[in-house]
Amino acid sequence: MLMIPTSDPHDSEYVGDHYKFREWLTGFTGSNAKVIVTKDEAGLWTDGRYFIQAANELEGSGIILFKEREPGVPTVKEYVKSHISSGDVFAVDGRLITAKEGEDLSEILEAAGAPFKVDADPASAVWEGRPGVDPGRIFALGTDLTGISTADKLSEVRSRMKEAGADIFVLSKLDDICFLADIRGNDIACTPVAYSYMYITSEEAHIFLYEESVGDDVRAHLEKADITIHPYDAFDTFLSGAAPAMESASVLIDSRSINFAIYKTITDHARKVIDKPNPTTDMESVRNETQLERIRDVYVRDSAALTRFLFWMKENVGKEEISEYTAALKIDEMRSKIDGFIELSFDTISAYGPNAAMMHYEATTESFAMVEPEGMYLVDSGGQYMGGTTDVTRTIAVGAVTDEMRRSFTLVCIGMLRLADAVFIEGCTGRNLDILAREPLWKNCLIDYKCGTGHGVGFMLGVHTGPENIRSKFAEGMREAPLKAGMTLSDEPGVYIEGEYGIRTENILEVVDAGTSPDGHFLKFEHLTWVPIDLELIDTSYMEPHDIELLNRYHEGVYSHIAPFMEDERELAWLKNATKSVQ
Repeated sequence: MLMIPTSDPHDSEYVGDHYKFREWLTGFTGSNAKVIVTKDEAGLWTDGRYFIQAANELEGSGIILFKEREPGVPTVKEYVKSHISSGDVFAVDGRLITAKEGEDLSEILEAAGAPFKVDADPASAVWEGRPGVDPGRIFALGTDLTGISTADKLSEVRSRMKEAGADIFVLSKLDDICFLADIRGNDIACTPVAYSYMYITSEEAHIFLYEESVGDDVRAHLEKADITIHPYDAFDTFLSGAAPAMESASVLIDSRSINFAIYKTITDHARKVIDKPNPTTDMESVRNETQLERIRDVYVRDSAALTRFLFWMKENVGKEEISEYTAALKIDEMRSKIDGFIELSFDTISAYGPNAAMMHYEATTESFAMVEPEGMYLVDSGGQYMGGTTDVTRTIAVGAVTDEMRRSFTLVCIGMLRLADAVFIEGCTGRNLDILAREPLWKNCLIDYKCGTGHGVGFMLGVHTGPENIRSKFAEGMREAPLKAGMTLSDEPGVYIEGEYGIRTENILEVVDAGTSPDGHFLKFEHLTWVPIDLELIDTSYMEPHDIELLNRYHEGVYSHIAPFMEDERELAWLKNATKSVQ
């Protein structure tokens, strides 16, 4: 039995081309999946964001689609347990699964009497023309962007290590390393990170980077923070060489992000392993005021570009030929002209009609639909900037729409605005708040969107981060973290009707202080995104007076933030009408 994950040695959400073996093998292009191959069958597991897309892309392949967390669908572990027998060999590349996954599989395989082979590399054996690793140039960030020095971050990490009783901290999560070292790269498309590892003690800090990526400026930046630079490929040798030091030490790792191969080296030698969430993950999730000022500014300018794009779509659909693909190129070009633009934060989702029911659909030069003057169009897009990472979705009418579409759209709008209006006591997690977005849909007996409502958004890092999130269901091992002032999260309910249409309205929210009373400290949200919600799709008969007030108040904010960016009187007049009060 062979497992083929979708990962790299750093448990990255999106991976470089070198690590896209699962995509090459199966044809499924989504970002999350695992494949199990036995002598009799092959199965692919993915989450609700990709059910429709996976069914389409796997058609005719003979690969069975397993829809994660659906009734009656076995998990990967349950499937392995029921299909493995004594003497069978289970193989996986141990660098591409987390320590937690490896330990869980080890327990199942040991009970079954099946050998566990973790040095498999099937991609190298069969993938002709496999792309190589192509590391890009690294750049350093100053305190004008970060608001805190790298040395001070290291000091905080060491304080947290001491609190945890750890002598050594081994870190392989790319977002966390780039946050801590105040570096960014472009080794993974749309995610400004550099392939790296870190090894930290109370006295030393070591970072492992591709040498060709490190210029004199980055070298000077890291040396100033007393971080010693090593070649990326030297990490395994360095870790093995550190075995004597680990034999008398407590080593801090996060088994949900560090890969199984590294984990085995550490557990074979460390006196004690402390398995806790990376302190860097919690540190990165809470932005300081310097970062928040940058983020707020970036979101206004990003929102203005998207608003101008929506005006362009409204004006031109039906008058000129526009495809999903050319529409994506248009918003990408408009965003690229914003000062400080680095790259997109993910491939733009530009979807018309039924294609919008696939949450992570992507139009290509070979596969796209024409946008016709009827129905709805959805665009989910974002950028990486010097000062922030953006993510925003809007659905608009491009022609005649049905009453059902208006009903669905209005209920999604209500859910988004009600969640954004929440006031909650400190200590609440996203699970406590998720119902605010989902309840309008549930109450009207619509289908449930098969994903979380919100995710964290990085600061010039991954567009999907944690531990902060807003969701009603938690998979095994998923962290449920209290929301804190300074976090930034998405708010994105939706309706997805296969073969018909998809609707998503997504804003990014900042968690802010709401005040203190004898009962405790309270928090609330403030909008970072300022883009009109299409009034052509609003049916106020489904809205309570407070919902209408929230919509009107939001649109007042949109107009005040975005009007200065409109480039001519036509755009400004359209914006004024698009944000007018409704009754």
